[in-house]
Amino acid sequence: MTTILVTGGTGTLGRLVAERLRADGHEVRVLSRHSEPYAVDLREGGPALDAALAGVECVVHCASTPGGGDEKAADRLIGAARRAGVAHLVYISIVGVDRVPLRYYRAKLAVERRIEESGLGWTVLRTTQFHDLMATFLGKLTAPPLALLPAGLADQPVEVAEVAERLAGSALAAPAGRLPDMGGPEVRSVDSLARAYLHATGRRRRVVEIPLAGRTYGAFRAGGHLAPEQAVGKGTFEEYLARRFG
Repeated sequence: MTTILVTGGTGTLGRLVAERLRADGHEVRVLSRHSEPYAVDLREGGPALDAALAGVECVVHCASTPGGGDEKAADRLIGAARRAGVAHLVYISIVGVDRVPLRYYRAKLAVERRIEESGLGWTVLRTTQFHDLMATFLGKLTAPPLALLPAGLADQPVEVAEVAERLAGSALAAPAGRLPDMGGPEVRSVDSLARAYLHATGRRRRVVEIPLAGRTYGAFRAGGHLAPEQAVGKGTFEEYLARRFG
């Protein structure tokens, strides 16, 4: 039995990683800001973080804050992991963090580099966006009677449970460095994803694509966030929608 700490272990991905590892018979500690007994804000660290890591062999780092603070949190986690003698740090990242000049993506890339230079055994997995995030995005865009979509964009959503399975397996294996990217099974236009979402939710909206400007939009339009050569996911967006709204 391995003792594993999952940061962000109450979130969409971390919860599934923890469940999978426990089902395999391992001791799992869930760390988040409000989850006892390991309630820790990684941006602050401190004795509570050291206590959470005592005796831990592997950390699966799923905690992330799009609003900022990921780099500081990584610094705190890496320092505490070194002190605790953690053998393996597994990190979930995003396809395109090195190609899309989005602030959140730059922070994720900076965390990757900190982990690579940490002196710890490490594994990094980049994936495309989860079905859940795409549904949230489309829910906001299709809320008004006129649904305005960014023109010319595509996405490759992936099933979060499949990502959790890959991360759990990585946690139980030897440190592997940067893993091959993990993409969903299909590269789809945002327009087609939006229409699938509207059909599943029973909404009737006029859909209009609007061209945008800027380097970030250009990088997304060029497919910097896609991994068509690694379309290894199985679950489709329609299957996700059927489970959620069926």
